[in-house]
Amino acid sequence: MKSRYDLPCNIAQSLNIIGDRWTLLIIHEIFIGHTLFSEIKNGLTGISSNLLADRLKYLEEEGLIQSELYSRHPPRYRYTLTKSGEDLEHVFNALILWGHDHLEKCYKKLIDPKTGAEVEIGYYRKDTGERVEKVEPVPLEHGVNEKQ
Repeated sequence: MKSRYDLPCNIAQSLNIIGDRWTLLIIHEIFIGHTLFSEIKNGLTGISSNLLADRLKYLEEEGLIQSELYSRHPPRYRYTLTKSGEDLEHVFNALILWGHDHLEKCYKKLIDPKTGAEVEIGYYRKDTGERVEKVEPVPLEHGVNEKQ
């Protein structure tokens, strides 16, 4: 896929990978357990087979999914998320919460499965685990990722 955004911004660079039409929905289908091409296609009414095949190939190239051949004749693949793809769970949850609060037609909410109580997103310090009430994005020097 062609990079659409040449901006020094995490959001822009992430959208270069996951911002194309259908891409997040394909990842979500795999996330919820639809790992075969036919299952993914059936879950996404309106996507063409060619577009789905192209997106799956691209997502594998970008390291968000991996494929495993499970039938040689005809060749068929099972798709699973990599760690990078699994880490999008937080993005999906944030979109569910946003949709619950702002969409006229809402289809899901997030709950604690033990109690059924609704939940919200929280931020915590990586070094202490202490809850943080407000966060602020700050630029990295020279665009270098300083992972801790």
